[in-house]
Parts: sequence; structure tokens; C-alpha cells
Amino acid sequence: MRRTRFDRWPCPIARATDLVGDWWTPIILRNAFAGERRFDQFQSSLGVPRAILARRLKRLVDEGLLRRERYAERPPRYEYRLTDKGRAFWDVLAALWRFGEDWLWEPGTEPPVQLVDRETDRAVRPVVVDEYTGQRLDLRRMRIAARKRGGATTADP
Repeated sequence: MRRTRFDRWPCPIARATDLVGDWWTPIILRNAFAGERRFDQFQSSLGVPRAILARRLKRLVDEGLLRRERYAERPPRYEYRLTDKGRAFWDVLAALWRFGEDWLWEPGTEPPVQLVDRETDRAVRPVVVDEYTGQRLDLRRMRIAARKRGGATTADP
């Protein structure tokens, strides 16, 4: 069965879903954020079939989230490093983390892992905030609106 493509839809969520909508892509990126760089590291830690991993890594490179760097000549070996675009995906993973932590464990239980600040060693609880105001987004205050012509946007009061 052929999957529906969303890469040309006029919606940022649809286009992002087209890029990361398969279940391996966010997990591969999570592991890249954790420091994995080499094909064999990803394959070993995830148990993903090699052919699937190769396709997902190629797509992430083609889309500019990862870049391939050669680390051995014979045989040619590459590692995968996050790009600026790839590092920007951290916000998405942090939001997924928070949702999973809050809603996908039985009441009274916690995930066996947590996000921890490297400097303070304190647990971190991600939230999504408005870049302009610094306030947490509240669905009751949000709406989707057409962008003004010319690309300029204005914030609602």
C-alpha cells in the first residue's frame, strides 16, 4: 500500500509529519541526540533491520537533519552528525517526551528514564512556550489563521 504524502500540504504539521511520520525516524533522532553516530551503533541499540535503517538515515541526510562524515577510508565508513536543522528537532522530541511521560504510563508509575540537566543534575519537564512572550501555550487561546500576504505576521493581542 502506498502512503499518502503530505510534503506539499499548506500546513506545517502535515509537512513535518511527512518527514518524521514513520516510527523509526524520531527514535533514530533521539539516539543521535544521545550521542550515537555510527550505523552499527544505531542498528545495535535499536534492533532495526539494516535496510530500514539505511533508508531512514539516507532520508534524514537528504532532508538536512543529519550529515554524513567519513571516518574511515578502507573500507569507507561514515558517521551521522546532527545539523542545525536536526538540532532544531530537539523541541519536537522534548514535546513528545513530555506527552509520553504524562500520559503513557499507568497511574502511579513513572518511566524508567528521565531528562536531566547536565549542569544541575535536576530533572527537566519540557513545556512548549511562545517565543515572543515566554508564556506556555494554551490551546484555549490559539487559533490557526492564514498568513498575511508578503509573509509578515502579527501576533494577536
